[in-house]
Amino acid sequence: MTTPAHPHGTDEPCAAGLALYARALREGGVPEPEAAAVPCVLHAGLLRPDLDAPHRLRPVPPALALPRLLRTAAEDIARRRRAETRLAEAFEPLLELGAGTSGAADAPGITLLSGADRINDAIGHAMLRAAEEVLTIQPGGKRPPSILAVVLPKEQELLDRGGRMRTLYQHTTRHDPAVLAHYELLDGDVEVRTLDEVPDRLIVLDRTVAFIPANPERTLALELRHRPLVDYLTTTFERLWPLAVPMYPRAAAPPARGGVTARQRAIAVLLVEGHTDAVIADRLGMNVRTARVHIAKLAATLGSESRAQLGYLIGRSGILDQED
Repeated sequence: MTTPAHPHGTDEPCAAGLALYARALREGGVPEPEAAAVPCVLHAGLLRPDLDAPHRLRPVPPALALPRLLRTAAEDIARRRRAETRLAEAFEPLLELGAGTSGAADAPGITLLSGADRINDAIGHAMLRAAEEVLTIQPGGKRPPSILAVVLPKEQELLDRGGRMRTLYQHTTRHDPAVLAHYELLDGDVEVRTLDEVPDRLIVLDRTVAFIPANPERTLALELRHRPLVDYLTTTFERLWPLAVPMYPRAAAPPARGGVTARQRAIAVLLVEGHTDAVIADRLGMNVRTARVHIAKLAATLGSESRAQLGYLIGRSGILDQED
């Protein structure tokens, strides 16, 4: 009888191997020939010979097996990172040599990244090499705590190297305690500000590499190392930064003018431009229901009884002419 081929190698236990291991835990052991079809179980050290019963294998307690597997995985990651560093160092003089012999058309400095894993890996690798500054624009409302937890160690490593972080959110993020708590965990030069509207997502590292979405679903992204493009995006960020309201470390609420809040004023601008409630909500990073509540409050403040009258009263009130 021929032993079936193992489907993935022996670097980690497969589903069949884990099922055999679970059975061994339930029954106290399994016949040795049954492990031949799933050698990953033996390679991972989940089963060992039973000294009291020849040709049988006993399970290693999970509390002992898991730490050993995790340690092996951590060592593998460290080994790959060392290999990555050696490769980058080996290619650094070659890249400089290539830059001296190639024209801009040969090396445009624009890379299309496909898939969330590849995008996140590229950003993570760039973060590891950054040492001075990261500029970020995060549109929309709340950021999932799971995402914040993943980026926290990378951000702290940058700060530990003496780097600086500046981030722009929309005003809706000011009401998200998870985001504020995230920045309070960081130790270093960190500033966060908010605006009514921001461009699409942007990450600029050390003013030498930038990442922007390449499709609405954000399953594609562009990694930019083209100096004029990165300079343009950096300038865009710097133009927005003085217009934004501090959120961290010094929070400040946008002031109300004549009974009209900064949020209602931003909505008024979009109303006069003729946008629907759905478009207004999307532009300002809120849900439609919240947008309609603000519109109703604005109408009550100005004494409007209809949508058409509201547009007229907005223009007449002068709130669009107020300077921040």
